[in-house]
Amino acid sequence: MASPLRSSNPALNRNIFLDSASGTVVNAGDGAMTINGTINKTAFLLVLAMVGAMWSWSRFDAEGPSALLPYLVGGSLGGLVFALITAFKREWAAFTAPAYALLEGLALGAISAVFAAKYQGIVIEAVGLTFGTLAAMLAAYRSGLIRATEKFKLGVVAATGGIAVFYVIGMLMNAFGHPIQAMYTGTPLGIALSLVVVVVAALNLVLDFDMIEQGVAVRAPKYMEWYGAFGLMVTLVWLYMEFLRLLAKISSSRN
Repeated sequence: MASPLRSSNPALNRNIFLDSASGTVVNAGDGAMTINGTINKTAFLLVLAMVGAMWSWSRFDAEGPSALLPYLVGGSLGGLVFALITAFKREWAAFTAPAYALLEGLALGAISAVFAAKYQGIVIEAVGLTFGTLAAMLAAYRSGLIRATEKFKLGVVAATGGIAVFYVIGMLMNAFGHPIQAMYTGTPLGIALSLVVVVVAALNLVLDFDMIEQGVAVRAPKYMEWYGAFGLMVTLVWLYMEFLRLLAKISSSRN
């Protein structure tokens, strides 16, 4: 039987609760992971991301688009570095997850400012859709409407992997001057593609909820609250970016 400790989110994979030496689940005893603790830490990471986003956006308002490049590049690369550190050193998550959230916020603020300058109101809509989707998927998961069965998990894993491969191919083709038009344009095919990606990103939230619940059930160490919060942040950042893409495509199709 496949292990229940599985997620398509690379930050929440099936081995995160296992001791590297014994291969058994780490049990923290009294200092164990809790749902409330994970929620509180997720909220804290969201606040840090918003602070970073507000700062880089303020630089756009004060200095113009040219001021955004350091925040975009530094935030994206710095966020990637801390994400990788967190993935491999999850016991450091109390320090690396906040750094990831702050740096990712800088990048998101820069990206959002550019989108907002071109498409009025798009950022507020994307934020609202992201948190609305989070609430809806949590309600569906808690009510049992959506269950994280093994077939469901495998399907989401496969879809997420396929999207990742498609995006890598798209970036390579774009670099060689042959972009995949559906990735960037507001054609019916482009909008349909973005809708599919949004749905897959949203379904990843269900796997994240399930993984956190599994951690609580096996009494994982307290630091895993930070790691669980970090995993949710990874998915929420992806979901927000995909909503921005979708809304931008819809707006451009109307012009």
